[in-house]
Amino acid sequence: MHHLTLCKTEAVDTLVQPSLVDHLELNSTALSVFTDFQQHQPQMIDSNTKAIELERLMRLAHVKMKLVVDQQDRFVGIVTLADIGEQKILQRVAQLQIPRSELLVADMMQPKTSLQAFDFNDLSAASVADVVDTLKENGAMHCLVIDKQNHAIRGVISVSDIVRQLRIPLDIQSQPSFAALSHIIAA
Repeated sequence: MHHLTLCKTEAVDTLVQPSLVDHLELNSTALSVFTDFQQHQPQMIDSNTKAIELERLMRLAHVKMKLVVDQQDRFVGIVTLADIGEQKILQRVAQLQIPRSELLVADMMQPKTSLQAFDFNDLSAASVADVVDTLKENGAMHCLVIDKQNHAIRGVISVSDIVRQLRIPLDIQSQPSFAALSHIIAA
């Protein structure tokens, strides 16, 4: 074992920061706001996890979205903090007619059949502004990135990451789903 010595910080008065070359701008390459799962472990949760555990697990990990996988680690959808809000939980309990304690992540998630994603090759040729415009048009706070050639989820882009890096506010309003629009029209 290597022994490490702790040093005093009293003589230190500057912080190392990224150079201006690394500064993100709207015309920067879209890949600069992309979380690549070849370099970062994806945040995943099993679809059979109890939904009442989900919020706690997400808060512990400091994430607003998790990829949902089945027992064979196959991608089946995503779940966000918005998906597990109190109103949505009450709606699912009423729809499924089961106790709240029996709700699973699979009951609350957005299935992969309802999701859209950026293609990695298209993203490689795009700018941050292109990504922001697309996310605004679609009201998406997260967008998966797929590798079509390998039929795999390659990564994710998060509005909160873009906002943090750009240091500007982005107003992205969620768009109602087809199911929500149908429900509104029926009423």
